[in-house]
Amino acid sequence: MARALGRLAAVVPKQFAPSTRRYALPPALLAVPLSVLAPPLGLLCVSVTLFVLWFFRDPDRVAPESGFVSPADGRVSVIRREGDRVRVGVFMNVTDVHVNRAPADAAVESVTHRPGAHRPAFSKDSVRNERVDVDCGEYEVSLIAGAFARRIHPYVEGGTTLERGQRIGHIAFGSRADVLLPEGYDATDVRVEKGQRVRAGETVVARKR
Repeated sequence: MARALGRLAAVVPKQFAPSTRRYALPPALLAVPLSVLAPPLGLLCVSVTLFVLWFFRDPDRVAPESGFVSPADGRVSVIRREGDRVRVGVFMNVTDVHVNRAPADAAVESVTHRPGAHRPAFSKDSVRNERVDVDCGEYEVSLIAGAFARRIHPYVEGGTTLERGQRIGHIAFGSRADVLLPEGYDATDVRVEKGQRVRAGETVVARKR
């Protein structure tokens, strides 16, 4: 068992999203008595704890000097025109980092929570899902819950000054993050394609030619 625990511990990152303790502490506490009373269950609880720690990992990122960067790790699932603006959405799978980042420098005007459904975040029905909209003036970021994501944790509020790539929140367990680009941006300014893998705070999703 000690050897198995050593292998599991090796995958644990060093930096975590703020709400990690809420999800990691219960199985960790259960692991202590169960490791004596029922070792297989104790090992299971340890495995769950380490998975939670890995899931809520929060690695450092280095943002480029210009352009709108991806608000999330994952695959581009949405590129569409909405009136006179363009939306780029990134679907986060359970294996992706779920900490979200600011696409560009901005001053947050408002942060609005909208209750809703919990449809799969990659589906068309996800427009009705629970979400948090971060209005940054010229652009907007939407953190959208998915089928299993039940908690959206914004880190910012109205009046917060953001820098490109700064952490703005995280979503627990599978979800989507969109950036609604400023007016004046069109499809020719988008630098990614549907299905492309991107990294939050680093991959440029849009830049003026």
